[in-house]
Amino acid sequence: MSTSATRMPAIFFGHGSPMNALEDNRYTAAWEQLGASVALRQPKAILSISAHWYTRGIGVTAMPQPKTIHDFGGFPQALFDVRYPAPGDPALAAQVRDLLAPLDVTMDQSWGLDHGTWSVLVKAFPKADVPVIQLSIDATQPAQFHFDLGRKLAVLREQGVLIIGSGDVVHNLRLMTRGGPPRRTIGRCVSTTTSARRC
Repeated sequence: MSTSATRMPAIFFGHGSPMNALEDNRYTAAWEQLGASVALRQPKAILSISAHWYTRGIGVTAMPQPKTIHDFGGFPQALFDVRYPAPGDPALAAQVRDLLAPLDVTMDQSWGLDHGTWSVLVKAFPKADVPVIQLSIDATQPAQFHFDLGRKLAVLREQGVLIIGSGDVVHNLRLMTRGGPPRRTIGRCVSTTTSARRC
């Protein structure tokens, strides 16, 4: 196969409510179809950048079995019961660290897969058999910094790594006014280390 035929895509998921992990709707149907089409190309691993892991500095999950993080409240117990037991990939995490040198990238052992990652992957890759790592978003840096990170990481696509971003415009659903503007601006949660606090 040629390089262009084997290169994995980079995909952004507007993940919306975490309830999508339990529901069947037009969004989840699209995620399922997208995952099935990518799975035919047999991705080696998934690198996820989730809107829910904001840190000071950069971290990458480096454990062999990342936990499923339920970083939300006020939802039915069935959502808290969801587990996404995909393996991690410490070797890929180390490669990400090396690609981003000379930046200091923490090999994180405490975070895991937050709902920005697993709520879409449970639909797109329901077997949870593709290794998944997460890269944090450095809240102290501007957009250009993150764009430059993406350019450095793009080489992973040639090696069979699917790169995904996950987030949305509105995250605090209780403060969202349907059919109108938000009631107020929501601030970002930022931790002092690479283990972000829950919002």
